[in-house]
Amino acid sequence: MYQLIYYLAAIVAVIFVFAPHEFAHAYVAYKCGDPTAKMRGRMTLNPLKHLDPVGFILCAVAGFGWAKPVPIDPYNFHNYRRGMFLTAVAGVITNYIIAFFGYLLWLVVALYFPVTNSTYYLYLFLSEFFTDLFVFNLGVFIFNLLPLFPLDGFRVVEAFTRQVNPVQRFLRTYGQYILIILVVESFLCSILMDYTSLSYVQYFDILGYVQWFAINILGYPILALWNVIFGLPLPVILPY
Repeated sequence: MYQLIYYLAAIVAVIFVFAPHEFAHAYVAYKCGDPTAKMRGRMTLNPLKHLDPVGFILCAVAGFGWAKPVPIDPYNFHNYRRGMFLTAVAGVITNYIIAFFGYLLWLVVALYFPVTNSTYYLYLFLSEFFTDLFVFNLGVFIFNLLPLFPLDGFRVVEAFTRQVNPVQRFLRTYGQYILIILVVESFLCSILMDYTSLSYVQYFDILGYVQWFAINILGYPILALWNVIFGLPLPVILPY
């Protein structure tokens, strides 16, 4: 039963990671002068409009993934570089804000939710959901800044480089394949660590370092602030 709740909470959390992320891209692009995403029905919080099947599954299973990229026409921007940059970072800023409130809601559940026989499974779901909401949003924040297509980091590269650029062309052509390899490699390392005694495998988990940085460094201000407000001890940065 716990495994079912775990996966259900993860699936629901992924929806709250990607739908606001892509909506933010579309909204900021529109405000910067490009109506392409709005005209194609992507300026919406409807998750069905945004989810990429592969990226969705990978995020629910491994904590990293991506959504269907919002279409933009950068030549519609009032200012090309500013429009590209603001549109690119809008999604990850939204993820950080959601992580900020996700941890708050987890604390509220952990400290004040009345746990009884009849509410126990609901408590497990909410606790796991808000944990995933915090972790997934931070993971997607840092993951999306990698300069690989179709991630936001690639759009930042686009904003500050020439259009005819061999590095940019390589990242666009092979970016998604590199991402799939990284996520699968991370997932396999997790399996080996869970079911074998090969503890040294964690040092080969490239995205494991990214996840550690996301939670322990990027997430530290969130953890520290809410812990102080709730009168809890400051969080400890765990070694990798």
